[in-house]
Amino acid sequence: MKHAEKVKLGISIGDLNGIGSEIVLKTFDDSRMLDFCTPVIFASTKVLTFLKKQFNLSLNYQGIDDASKAIDGKINVVNVWKEGVNINFGEEDPKIGEYAFKSLQAATTALKANEIDVLVTAPINKHSIQSADFNFPGHTDYLAKELEGESLMFMITDTLKIGLLTDHVALKDIANTITPELIEKKLKIIQETLKQDFRIQKPKIAVLGINPHSGDNGVIGKEDEEILKPTLQKLRDKGDLVFGPFSADSFFGSKNYVNFDAVVASYHDQGLIPFKTLSFGNGVNFTAGLSKVRTSPDHGTAFEIAGTNSANINSFKEAVFRAIEIYKCREEYKELTKNPLKKQGKKL
Repeated sequence: MKHAEKVKLGISIGDLNGIGSEIVLKTFDDSRMLDFCTPVIFASTKVLTFLKKQFNLSLNYQGIDDASKAIDGKINVVNVWKEGVNINFGEEDPKIGEYAFKSLQAATTALKANEIDVLVTAPINKHSIQSADFNFPGHTDYLAKELEGESLMFMITDTLKIGLLTDHVALKDIANTITPELIEKKLKIIQETLKQDFRIQKPKIAVLGINPHSGDNGVIGKEDEEILKPTLQKLRDKGDLVFGPFSADSFFGSKNYVNFDAVVASYHDQGLIPFKTLSFGNGVNFTAGLSKVRTSPDHGTAFEIAGTNSANINSFKEAVFRAIEIYKCREEYKELTKNPLKKQGKKL
């Protein structure tokens, strides 16, 4: 991509019965957003026209057959389907789940074909989207399969970045899921993403304990003593700046997190409860470890307020800006780490 070109930003529409369509359309109802990117929404102009009236918006968009025909300075809508859709805000509907998957599938195909540069996903309902073609706990696992990467859920703001050793794993299975191999793999992904996507050359990472009080020397569970501590020591012996395990209950209240470039939580709620408490709806979910950039807002479909014209767009808008920034950082990193000898056309 030439530096003068805007990032072509793909958007999957999410569950149409939730707030996804509202936050997408309201974000780009502000024409200044077109100064930062070329948006490509994967849905249909017919359904967006209905939603535009529903939310009293004035934005204009153009329908296209595929993302490669997107025009800069316009809101582009790839018509993934042509028929009308029966939208009932706030209801869980497998038929609506089918359209959510159609949008995601088309956007992912365009991403793999380099017809879009990045992908921002509006929230899906993890139950209604399930089908023979989509049998995943969420976006992250689906994209990991499609983009053939080792994905990691990475929740980010300017001042706080939290990665997860396990994400959508039942609480009863967490202790058996966390292995030395998993810890090393996830920490490597975080180190690499901090370097290439956030310009942090020697990242300093804190790791939270698996059990309360990090096991209290084995009194409250053996996993911290037998698995986590030896693995972190092994990585420190190799020169990695990884610290812990820290007791999770006091780590955030004491503001210890400000001393690190990233924090690694052992499981979903251990990381996301403090993150969402501290980020106040401005956080972003970034899928690290993939060959392509994907972000999303840090909230779900919010069925309870869907269709009421009251959704907060801050997190989605931040997800758009973060996707653009990360893409540019990654392109810069690729350029800087190219072998300079390959550029020379003559022998030294």
